[in-house]
Parts: sequence; structure tokens; C-alpha cells
Amino acid sequence: MDASLALEAQLHADIAQEIDQLRAQFPRTQELYREVCVLLFFRHGITPTANRLYQLVKKGSMSAPAEALTRFWTNLREKSRVRIEHPDLPAELQSATGEVVAALWTRAVDMAHDQLAAAQLEAQRSVAEAQARQAQAEAERDQLRQELTGSAAALDGAQARLAEREQALAISVAAASTLQEQVRLAQQGEQRLQQAPETARRDFTSELDKLRADGALAQERLKAAETRALLEIDRERQAAARLQKELDAATRKAEQGVSRHRDEVQKLQGQLGDLRQQVGVLQGNLDALRTENARYVDEAVQARDQRDQLALSLTHAAAKQKVPTAKRTAKSTAAPRKSSGSVGKSPRTKKL
Repeated sequence: MDASLALEAQLHADIAQEIDQLRAQFPRTQELYREVCVLLFFRHGITPTANRLYQLVKKGSMSAPAEALTRFWTNLREKSRVRIEHPDLPAELQSATGEVVAALWTRAVDMAHDQLAAAQLEAQRSVAEAQARQAQAEAERDQLRQELTGSAAALDGAQARLAEREQALAISVAAASTLQEQVRLAQQGEQRLQQAPETARRDFTSELDKLRADGALAQERLKAAETRALLEIDRERQAAARLQKELDAATRKAEQGVSRHRDEVQKLQGQLGDLRQQVGVLQGNLDALRTENARYVDEAVQARDQRDQLALSLTHAAAKQKVPTAKRTAKSTAAPRKSSGSVGKSPRTKKL
């Protein structure tokens, strides 16, 4: 039902367009109505009526299309009348024969018109069905293009995020090197070195899961597109295979980056353990040096105290030695005789 209405609307639009062209060629009303009758009857196989003519042309009064239609049928009958002229045939037989031939010709024309109308209707129905199929195919093509565009955009986003993760991994490696240098100076650098790789690994694992989810989604969309695109199935398979290879390569690259990062973290942890051991050894040596230095300081203090006591003792001894010498000198001057008798009894000897 809808197809018939669509064909009728298309036919009406075509007739209206042709009538517009006839308006410019035949400005007179009767001539225009006559050409419209010819157009409907001979080109489109439609029997013209006064109402149809007036609805299509809409020019003049209501008697104008009726008058033009009468003239059209009169001229048509005159042109379609068959005259058989033969000298041996009577006039009545010639007239009857002409009418029979004219009737046969009219019947043949009517049948031809009917067949033409049926053929036109079938052709218009086929055209409408072809246009519908074409519209459906174009809609499916546009939908397929949109899905392919979405898949390509998802893949580009995954590759961009993978590049960002690689850059972040390089930054993490650089940060690990910096932390390795800072471990020798303070224990705070050690804590930062342990936290930075762990954070980077969690972020990288999260982004890797997102990339895998995006890749799985892209793969599902590609499979759905393959079932719908019957004309482009080979090309879509190649595109899906290429995307899968790129996704596998990206996954392998990411896993290699994770493994390399894990190895570097283990190496750094080993170096950190060695540095801790070296710090412990140095701390023990420093403690031993401090102990030995304290002992040396104590010995130096004791030696300084002994030196001061010895110097004091020597000072007292020298002072005591000067006093008896002065006394002996005085005594020897006052009593020379007594000094000779008391040589063995000096005050120093007695004291000793």
C-alpha cells in the first residue's frame, strides 16, 4: 500500500514537472489543455478527464478543460478512423470494414496501453524497491563507517595512552636513578625510592588493564562489523588482524616494560641492601673510631696530668735544692771549722 502511494506521488510529481515545461511552450489555454491531454493519454497511459485536467493545469474556467477534452477525443476518433477504398467494394462494405478495423485497432491500442501501464507500474515498483534497498545499504554502510571510525579512535587512544605509559616508565626509571644517588645521603631517599616504583607499577598496571579492556571492546566491534559488512568482509578481516597484531605488540611491549621495570626495581633493592650493609659497616667503624678517639683523649689527659705533676715535682725539688745550698754557703762563711766536721750531716741527707 505504501509503495503504491509512493509511486502515485512520484508519477504526479513527474507529470507536474512536464506540465510546467508545457506552460512555457504553449501560453494559450486551449493549446495547453490539448497538450496535457496528449501527455496523459499517450505518454503515461492515463485517460484524461475534465476534473483531472483542471487540477493539473488550474487555468481558465471549468468549461475550458471540458471543451479541450471534447476536441481531443474528436480529433483522436478522426485520426483513428480507417478508410478502406477499393473500386470493387460497395460503400456500405467499405464503411463496415473500416469500422471493424478501427475497432480492432482501438482494442489493440487499449491493450497496449494497459500493458504499458502495467509495465510502468512494475518498473516503478522495482525502482522503488531498488531505491529502498539502496537506502538501506547506504544506512548500513554509514553505520559501518561510524563503527570503524569509533574502533580506529579507540585504537588511537590506546596507542596514545601506551605512549604516555612508556614516557611515565622512562620518568620512573630516571627517578629511580636519582633516588639511588640520594640513598647514600639519607634514609629518606630510601623510602622515596621504595614508594615511587610501587606507585608507578600500580598506575601502569591500571592503565594496562584499561588498554586490554579497550582492545577487547575494539575486537568485539570489529567482529560485529564483519558480520554486517558482506561486501567488505575481506578488508575488514585484514583490518581486524592488523589491529590485533598491533594490540598484541603493544601488550608485549607493555609486559616487557613491566618486566624490565621489575628487574630494575629488584636491582635497585639489591643495591640498596648493599648500601645498607656498607652504611652499617661504616657506622661500626665510626663507632670504633669514636671509642678509640675517646681512649686517646683520656690517655692524653692522663699524660698531661702526669706531665703537670712531674713538672710540679721538679719545681719543688729545685726550690728545695736551692735553699740548703744557700744555708751551707752562709755557714761555711761564718764557721769554717764546723763545716768541715759536719759534711756528712747535711739537711738533705738527714731528710732523705
